[in-house]
Amino acid sequence: MIDIVQTPRFQNSVKKLHKNQKKDLDIAIRHLADNPESGLLKKGDLSDIRVHKFKMVKQLTLLAYSYDKNILIFTLLAIGSHENFYRDLKK
Repeated sequence: MIDIVQTPRFQNSVKKLHKNQKKDLDIAIRHLADNPESGLLKKGDLSDIRVHKFKMVKQLTLLAYSYDKNILIFTLLAIGSHENFYRDLKK
């Protein structure tokens, strides 16, 4: 069983979502919990982060997370559209 941890930044983003958006997000998180290595592993400054792309109410959305298989923790870092997503993630 994988523990899923949310960063405060991720929690704040989720609070702003509508009910139908949260439903799509929950489906994406369940998919990642079953297959945590399915996200694209980034390079450079973000080399320890994976990004999963999915549709949230017909809009492409990026979900950044980190996964440590040694201790089975799945940390949700950020969610958002592609615009400025990686720049903001580096902060």
